[in-house]
Amino acid sequence: MKQLRKSSKLAILCGAICAFAACNNATENKQTATTESTESASAPSIPIPTAISYDVVNTYPHDAKAFTEGLEYYDGFLYEGTGNYGESDLRKVNLQTGEVLLSKKLDKKYFGEGITILNGKIYQLTYREGKGFVYDLATLKEEKSFIFNAAEGWGMLNNGAHLIYDDGTNVLHFLDPETFKEVKTLAVKDEHGPVNNLNEPEFIKGYLYANQWLTDIILKIDTATGYVVGRADLTNIRERLGIPPVTNRRYSPDVMNGIAYDAKTNRIFITGKYWPKLIEVKLDN
Repeated sequence: MKQLRKSSKLAILCGAICAFAACNNATENKQTATTESTESASAPSIPIPTAISYDVVNTYPHDAKAFTEGLEYYDGFLYEGTGNYGESDLRKVNLQTGEVLLSKKLDKKYFGEGITILNGKIYQLTYREGKGFVYDLATLKEEKSFIFNAAEGWGMLNNGAHLIYDDGTNVLHFLDPETFKEVKTLAVKDEHGPVNNLNEPEFIKGYLYANQWLTDIILKIDTATGYVVGRADLTNIRERLGIPPVTNRRYSPDVMNGIAYDAKTNRIFITGKYWPKLIEVKLDN
């Protein structure tokens, strides 16, 4: 009987412990579910980008042997950075005629990429060399070079305080223009997730507009959040303007690439690699 009473007490004690554990687990599960629900409710939803229509306003001549990587409009002239090893250069161009007024050729070991203009200087990236160059705006004379920490350099722009470049992923890199140290990054995403292949970008009225490589789409990006807030589909612009489709033949029109903005007259210019035309378009500007 003594042993029986001990077993009964032990059974009662075990039952109490199990009941307490079950109650505690239920409380924890409830708290976890509540936390997950709260976090889900508080997570910001990414808006579906607005469809941006386009109109062709005007066309201008463009060097059909220019493998366009960077495009800028500044003080009445176009500035263009071109790519390909042995052919890369930086040039100042007459908008109306397409005439190259001034040029600076890169060493054949460099593949030129995006450019931007800030404080009387032109900054130019290279593709896989991890090196950039700084030129005097008036003369295109090279003043110095800099190193950037990315496997590839693609497009480039600035916000007045920082140099900003993309590297073929969905990441924008912000550099100090004096030290060239990276001060921050911004990930670009849309309703489906990260948006890769960001290419030649331009600031237009506070937003970043960028080509997306291998598409005829221009993305409008909120630089505060990294969200794509608009998409302009220019798929039929080639047919409208008589520009042949991509064939991968040498010097035949390649992908659309190049956005320049004239803030004084609110004009947007676009072109492509080896395109025979520069096009003034109306987006949502």
